[in-house]
Amino acid sequence: ARLIILGEGPQREALEQLIHSLGLGDQVQLPGFVNNPYRYMAQAAVFVLSSRREGFGNVLVEALAAGAPVVSTDCPGGPAEILEQGRYGRLVPVGDLDRMAEAVLETLNHPPAPQLLRLRAEDFSMEQILPLYREVLHA
Repeated sequence: ARLIILGEGPQREALEQLIHSLGLGDQVQLPGFVNNPYRYMAQAAVFVLSSRREGFGNVLVEALAAGAPVVSTDCPGGPAEILEQGRYGRLVPVGDLDRMAEAVLETLNHPPAPQLLRLRAEDFSMEQILPLYREVLHA
């Protein structure tokens, strides 16, 4: 198994040092920011979102559309709604590292059907959402 962490942040150097000190250089990759993360999502055995806050969580919908099983923190801003309180992915409390690790292992051992995840992503497609916006704006 490999852990691939996409994105950049202020803790990158400390993370690189930790990976090196634990001898995990062959198992952990840090490609940084990538313009097209979808190929990573499509190949992921599990997609993990460890945010403390999310605006809406488009990245979760994108992971579902790619058929990637999701583990997310139950942070304010959308994961619980998108994952329908855990029906379409596992939710863990923010900051609970042990529960996050357990949820990742559970997902690896018992992944949901990719077609179920893709169907959920369609609920957030432009074709589904646009009529709802129109309804609200014209109410």
